[in-house]
Amino acid sequence: MQQNTVQMKRVLTTPALVFFGLAYMVPLGIFTTYGQVTVLSEGHLPIAYLITLAAVLFTAFSYCRMTSALPLAGSAYSYVQKTFGGTLGFLVGWAQLLDYLFLPIINYIAIGIFVHEAFPNIPIPVIICSTIAIVSIMNILGIKLVSSMNMLIISMQIVFIAVFLYLSFKTNFVLDTEALLAPLTLAADQVPGLFAGAAVLCLAFLGFDAISTMAEETKDARSALPKAIIYTVFIAGTLFVVISYSAHLIYPMWQDFIPNTDTASLAVMKQVGGAMMASSFITAYVIGVFASAMTSQASIVRIFYAMGRDGVLPRSLFAYLHPKLNTPVYSIIFVAVASLLSLVLSLSMVASMISFGALIAFTFVNLSVIKHFYIDRKEALDGKKLITCLIMPSIGVILTLWLWTSLDREAFTVGLCWLAAGAIYLTLLTHGFTRRPPAISDDETNMIIN
Repeated sequence: MQQNTVQMKRVLTTPALVFFGLAYMVPLGIFTTYGQVTVLSEGHLPIAYLITLAAVLFTAFSYCRMTSALPLAGSAYSYVQKTFGGTLGFLVGWAQLLDYLFLPIINYIAIGIFVHEAFPNIPIPVIICSTIAIVSIMNILGIKLVSSMNMLIISMQIVFIAVFLYLSFKTNFVLDTEALLAPLTLAADQVPGLFAGAAVLCLAFLGFDAISTMAEETKDARSALPKAIIYTVFIAGTLFVVISYSAHLIYPMWQDFIPNTDTASLAVMKQVGGAMMASSFITAYVIGVFASAMTSQASIVRIFYAMGRDGVLPRSLFAYLHPKLNTPVYSIIFVAVASLLSLVLSLSMVASMISFGALIAFTFVNLSVIKHFYIDRKEALDGKKLITCLIMPSIGVILTLWLWTSLDREAFTVGLCWLAAGAIYLTLLTHGFTRRPPAISDDETNMIIN
């Protein structure tokens, strides 16, 4: 295959990547699934976040290892493709497409719900379509513009969170041991719901892995990407646990959220500071989710670009870069059109689907570390490398599989149908597996990462 002479511009640094990851995650994004997971965990959202954080940390370290070894835009798809081969790489990439493709969609749904709540006269479809158009135009103009917007928007969210925590403890804090321990005290019959909630919360941490999709637009990617991944996970995890704990102390009656789980966060905000706080939250939240829509679209587009460049998806559509803007314009338009599904899908359904694809990608990134470093390169010759090359990624595999089995039946059904469709496509692409899936050569890979 002839290498495309147009390549992405390396403009991102570690701080920009951290802001990218946090914008992707949305610090206020805890409130996207706040009602759903609070009900699932029966008021134990902080514990659910801690469980997910523990699972994610092991996987985050695996992403750090793989981004250092293979700083490619395809993320999990590229890692598995290079370590396990094209067939398994394609299937993992296909599963990865599911969660990354649904991430912009969940953002558009959330924006539609909350903007319509503030301005009932504006129809939700108008809000969603307008947002998709604006986000797509900004991504076409380039990642540097998106990065600059991220820094401003994250700063605004941090200010809002500080005000939220201040008002929470100033006006609602009561020194009552039973109340303080309630979100952390668990009964045996609540464990299944807790893990079901923890599985859904994987989407809250999707952002640390999305950083890896920016590999080909990052300066000194081998060093900057791992640092940004770890910083992002710790910052976001701390914020999620603290905010969810505070919210429960403010509004412990989680049963009130049934069946209106989508707008449960508004009840919390009104409890903290009345209608003005609720209005301020909607503004800060919508701006934050808008930033997440920009970054999530940027990430899925890079995965499409990597798969198109390999040839497993049509090159003329997905591997095309605009000669002046250096952005994958056709991929951006394709994702924008696919995002119109946000007009018909529900928030809870999309949240479960995102976690299905993410947990498959997480599992195989952990396995890629074992295969690449422990088996192929035989680096685990001392105690430290044995821990980082085998033990830690093995724990990551176990934890992500555990969370994966906690997803609901509907997510499994749709997810397995998606994988079946990918397998059929791959069968046709390889003429019944008589040919290897197309891929760029090792020389072309080295040219890209070096």
